Amino acid sequence: MSSVIERIETLLVDLPTIRPHKLSMTTMACQTMVIVRMLHSDGIEGLGEATTIGGLAYGPESPESIKTNIDTYLAPLLIGQPSGNVHGLRARLNRQARGNTIAKSALETALLDAQGKRLGLSVAELLGGARQTHLPVLWTLASGDTRKDIDEALLRLEQRRHGDFKLKIGANPVDQDVRHVAAIKEALGDRASVRVDVNQAWDEPTAVRGIQALQDAGIELIEQAIPAREHAGLTRLANRFNVPMLADEAVQDAHDGLALAAGGFSGAFALKIAKSGGLHGVLELAHVAKAAGIGLYGGTLLEGTIGTAAALHAWATLPEMAWGTEMFGPLLLTDDIVAEPLTYRDFGVELPGGPGLGITLDEDKLAHYARKH
Repeated sequence: MSSVIERIETLLVDLPTIRPHKLSMTTMACQTMVIVRMLHSDGIEGLGEATTIGGLAYGPESPESIKTNIDTYLAPLLIGQPSGNVHGLRARLNRQARGNTIAKSALETALLDAQGKRLGLSVAELLGGARQTHLPVLWTLASGDTRKDIDEALLRLEQRRHGDFKLKIGANPVDQDVRHVAAIKEALGDRASVRVDVNQAWDEPTAVRGIQALQDAGIELIEQAIPAREHAGLTRLANRFNVPMLADEAVQDAHDGLALAAGGFSGAFALKIAKSGGLHGVLELAHVAKAAGIGLYGGTLLEGTIGTAAALHAWATLPEMAWGTEMFGPLLLTDDIVAEPLTYRDFGVELPGGPGLGITLDEDKLAHYARKH
């Protein structure tokens, strides 16, 4: 008899960050992850992670709502269902529950992790095989202090930890942000590329002024300068400037990707398993982008090791990520809940080996950081 899903447990886990992480909409000093433990009737456990940024600051799902919605609505749709039919279970979730892409991503990750363990295959192998096992990883400079950011970047270069950098801007007046970014780019010179993420903070006229100044300063990529729903404005910006635009919040899944491409957008898409409802959904978006000649970037919602590993297994199957990845979430945390951390070296990260995600929980650490109420 084939295995069925027996039990799904969710845990809220709070891990402190190494420094305050400043974005246009919030400042983080702690990351809250929802860890999913999915037990199957053959004794195999699948792991998943649902993580967002700053409670409700980033999007409509919070850690607490993710846990509640999995426990109350999504888990009952999966309990008793065949363990191995990932496509069937994705369809079942999407048919009976709207949105909740971060929660769905964690559940799909747990299904794939368990199926990989069952078959002795990595998640990347389940998805067709890894084309690359070492993926480049940039680092976000988000202290808000120009001198600190420059020192941090120089240290990361010296350590061969990161060779490209992203700056979170948009919380300050445009001229102040541009001065900050330009000073960092000038200090780094040709040693590293510098990109910015505005996190939707500007309107279009402000974006025109800001992007022109950033282009003049040698910035290589501009992420989501204006609100997500302003597809036409994003396309106008992409066509107006030489520096490429990176669509992030504007492109959730393959439908958004097709709409932007059909509307004349060029540049790049930020892929995130959390936005697209899981690994299969994000790969559908990646294939639309490749067909449209739009570059790929492996994005993060600052997941811990489990969520980061899940994304890496998806990115590893893609032919090329023109803009690399930002899978540095675990490096932003002062501690971890896994037995073996990911290996970061030579300006990138190694795809974890072994069956499933290749990740094992540290039960003591998990118990220490899990919320007790």
